[in-house]
Amino acid sequence: MNATTQTIHLSQPQLAQICTSTSWQQLMLADMPSLNYAALCRSADVAFAQLSESDWLEAFAGHPMIGDLGTLQKKYNQGEHLSEQEQGKIKQASKAVLHDLLYYNQAYLKKFGFIFIICASQHSAEQVLEQIKARIKNNRSDELMNAAREQQKISRLRMESYQ
Repeated sequence: MNATTQTIHLSQPQLAQICTSTSWQQLMLADMPSLNYAALCRSADVAFAQLSESDWLEAFAGHPMIGDLGTLQKKYNQGEHLSEQEQGKIKQASKAVLHDLLYYNQAYLKKFGFIFIICASQHSAEQVLEQIKARIKNNRSDELMNAAREQQKISRLRMESYQ
């Protein structure tokens, strides 16, 4: 069977690697199996649309703080290789940029109550730093929406391995 006709049935541990929101995982499990990757993506979008703020916060908590390479090695072990891929270009940053990323991440966490979420796979550390500096100026409601959109991008990226 080719990827467009292959039925996809993901387990709870596989779904947890995609997104750590237990509500999202349960919604996805209830909709399994998916007929193909496109159907899996539609199910994910429908499930994301049903999440509450606390569900989003649970999803965000499953990510290491971007730029904190020590956290990458300790936190979210089940998806550590995924997080490393997603932050690949960050590891190449200078110490000064990493220091600034950590500083702004801590300020962001203090202001909003959740870590900065960005799908960083195609961004340099400098670009991520620019984004956090811009987004830290937002209000909490807008930033929660921004982080939710980024979470969906990250999850979609992680789902690609099941095509």
